[in-house]
Amino acid sequence: MAMKKVSHKDMKGTSPEGTKGVDFRPLLAENVDPPNYYLRVFDIAPGGNTPLHTHAWEHEVYVVSGKGKIVLDKREEPLAEGDAVFVEPNEVHQFVNDSRRNMRMICVIPKPK
Repeated sequence: MAMKKVSHKDMKGTSPEGTKGVDFRPLLAENVDPPNYYLRVFDIAPGGNTPLHTHAWEHEVYVVSGKGKIVLDKREEPLAEGDAVFVEPNEVHQFVNDSRRNMRMICVIPKPK
């Protein structure tokens, strides 16, 4: 597979169902058809969040800027710029921006089969 390059600013953002204040951009996903993983960027506005949800795949998240928290089934953990999180398959989770500035996260998931 040849190298492929995309720019965040050239990708159109969406607000997935169940989210509030989320700009979601799948940077390396169906658009380049990588063999193993998808790389996505989430910008969560102050007061915004993803839904409290679960799914069968793992994902790895890196907080590029801002801060907020991850809500899990029975606890919450603060998140700040430079933090990385591993979310296990079937783990209940939600990302919340409870700060006054934007929180940007990179999220990697296995390519859906």
